[in-house]
Amino acid sequence: MQGLCGRRKPIWKRPRLGTGIALLAFLVAASGLTVPCPAAAPARSVVVSAAISLKDALDELGRIFEQNHPGTKITFNYAGSGTLQHQIEQGAPVDIFFSAAEKQMDALESQGLIAAGTRRTVVANELVLIVPAGSGAVRSFQDLARPEVKIIALGEASTVPAGMYARQTLELLGLAAVTEKKAVYAKDVRQVLTYVETGNADAGIVYQTDARISSKVRIVATAPAASHEPILYPAAIVKNATEPAAAREFLEFLGGAEARAVFAKYGFAAPEKRDEKN
Repeated sequence: MQGLCGRRKPIWKRPRLGTGIALLAFLVAASGLTVPCPAAAPARSVVVSAAISLKDALDELGRIFEQNHPGTKITFNYAGSGTLQHQIEQGAPVDIFFSAAEKQMDALESQGLIAAGTRRTVVANELVLIVPAGSGAVRSFQDLARPEVKIIALGEASTVPAGMYARQTLELLGLAAVTEKKAVYAKDVRQVLTYVETGNADAGIVYQTDARISSKVRIVATAPAASHEPILYPAAIVKNATEPAAAREFLEFLGGAEARAVFAKYGFAAPEKRDEKN
């Protein structure tokens, strides 16, 4: 009957008597009935709210996972980690939260908004100082105090982890007061990158993975690992996830060897590697 699925009455030759299958097909066709097809398996949609610094790697990983898991769709919602945290607190439909800092994940976990036992640290990163590709005015963090440096792009520290790490670094280096007067604040780390790319800022502080994707900026210094909290990216399933089983599968995939190779291609380190530097 598989060949009759969804078909209506065609032109039939009268089947030979005694052929059971042919007779049944003839009777169905003669009646003009439509043979119902088996229902397709419902598609599963996993919503991942992720720090925007993960975009390039996650876009690729989402495609790989979908190819290997037909019927599962991975949808990403990118923004600053603090913004994503607030969305989840307000009831946004999210299956997985993937933060660029432990602070936002800790906050959700303390409110009981993270599924117990699902949290894992997936990757790590480094903080760097960038300038427009053709600029020579800044060669170190200390150069940010020079009078010719007018505008420094930073993430908003309260909602953008890169901004929080930048503030910690500038405070430790004794540059917080002077840079505060020159700072322009961005909603996420990619906006910081854009400010420097376009020359609207003389320098900016971003993750080294963000700097790597742009030919319009160059890295002039890397923040000492001890100057800020470890840059670790935790991921977990949200307690009220609509697709917890599929979310768990994707989270397991993110911690596997195939995903780690993709993360490494975009400059992310394994979390244990980052820990060794501190």
